[in-house]
Amino acid sequence: MTDARPQLNPAAMSPEDAARLLTKLAGEPITEEMLSADREAGAPRNADGTLNLVQYTAWLVKEMKRD
Repeated sequence: MTDARPQLNPAAMSPEDAARLLTKLAGEPITEEMLSADREAGAPRNADGTLNLVQYTAWLVKEMKRD
């Protein structure tokens, strides 16, 4: 029996999937535009444009400490 549910890889999420997941976790809207702005501000991304949630979270924590 094969599991037909799509699997999310936290080490390689599309910006769309990451925004959707982060919105559910945060309880407030997290948009692709917000993630794009973070990338422009220096947030890490994979070579293929996907997002590693662990690396992104570490970057966010570092940025919060900077303020």
